[in-house]
Amino acid sequence: GMSLAIGGVRSSGQDVRTGNVMACCAVANIVKSSLGPVGLDKMLVDEVGDVTVTNDGATIVRLLEIEHPAAKVLAELAAQQDDEVGDGTTSVVILAAELMRSANDLVKQRIHPTTVIAGLRMAMREACKHIKQQLAVPVDSLGRDVLVNAAATSLSSKVLGSSEKHFFANMAVDAVMHTKEPSLIPGGPDRYPLSSIHVLKAQGKSSHESCILNGFALNTTRAAQGMPDYLKGVKVACLDIDLRRAKLKMGMSMVVNDPEELAKMHEKELEVTRHRIKCIIDAGCNLVLTTKGIDDTSLKYFVEAGVVACRRVSMKDLKRIAAATGASIQTSLADLEGDETFDASMLGDAEEAVEETIRDDRVLLVKGCKFSNSNTVLLRGPNEFMCDEMARSFHDATAVVKRVLESNMIVAGGGAVEVALSVHLEKFAASIETREQLGVLEYANALLVI
Repeated sequence: GMSLAIGGVRSSGQDVRTGNVMACCAVANIVKSSLGPVGLDKMLVDEVGDVTVTNDGATIVRLLEIEHPAAKVLAELAAQQDDEVGDGTTSVVILAAELMRSANDLVKQRIHPTTVIAGLRMAMREACKHIKQQLAVPVDSLGRDVLVNAAATSLSSKVLGSSEKHFFANMAVDAVMHTKEPSLIPGGPDRYPLSSIHVLKAQGKSSHESCILNGFALNTTRAAQGMPDYLKGVKVACLDIDLRRAKLKMGMSMVVNDPEELAKMHEKELEVTRHRIKCIIDAGCNLVLTTKGIDDTSLKYFVEAGVVACRRVSMKDLKRIAAATGASIQTSLADLEGDETFDASMLGDAEEAVEETIRDDRVLLVKGCKFSNSNTVLLRGPNEFMCDEMARSFHDATAVVKRVLESNMIVAGGGAVEVALSVHLEKFAASIETREQLGVLEYANALLVI
């Protein structure tokens, strides 16, 4: 390579191309052995020593900490597939790497890269067309079994695969069907927002004990024992406010000469918080969720009013609950007049709230939310790794069901589609006169990897 003035080495042409392809194939080979029902799980250990046991292509690629720029593109591809579709992450990486390898062979045979790319593009379009016309079957005519089978296919390569496949496939289908809501466009297809499926992992018991809880389970408990453990006609307030004694901000200090003044200050600090709590309770609220703390002095006001308060709720859960019940998250109680008020319109509605015990943890179930039919899937498993992996697999399965429902199309599994396409493309290539046919042929071969 020619050296640059800055003191770097510049390499171009075939060397780089080969390097890129090598890097991508290396990544693909790592994930390749985890594909399919006979695939193996990977155990990844990071520099801190945390262990992840997983079969999810996206997770593996994410944890690989790839340096090489071309291989990074593959990693992002897997992540993108995970966001968009939810499953099929491993296949994407392998297929991409295989296409690169075969394309590189063509370039070595002195065919210009542009020609190769054009050929691959052509093959891709033809493949998509063929799938739509010949291979896809509409779901409406086939009923629920198809959904279960699609979910089972997704699970078969995962931890949940062997024994509990149908159990979990049915669970995934139920969970997704439960979230059905009409589309925003009148007459459009229904939407199945996956965000309203809340996955709760609890260790212990066998994975068969996993179940769907109707309602939204919060991993927090009521802050004091004196609060009721069952509420009907819930009005939820979602706060992002500290309900502890109002202290001075950090770094401020006041010099007080008179001890009575000090007592007054303490009194005032309590007064401020008491006023805040009174505002909230007066608005008719009976379930308070806050991301920050509530201290003991403030808790007693809630207990007296018979209100359930939960502190340190994670922001993610709070947002979901707010969306499900129609509450708005309050970050401060200040109003335009400079006083502190709480408006009843900020409250969300749900039918009931119950506290249930799951293993050693107690969870708060909010049922019958006003807006969304959210449900919580409780996954049980022997240990942390299993639970994490189950959650990942379950996410994949629900994503698959969602896709099938929203697109209303399904194709045969087990690599059947890939082989059919490969055959079709070989025929298609024969009908092309230009050099692009080589690209199409390579595409056909690459599909056989799956």
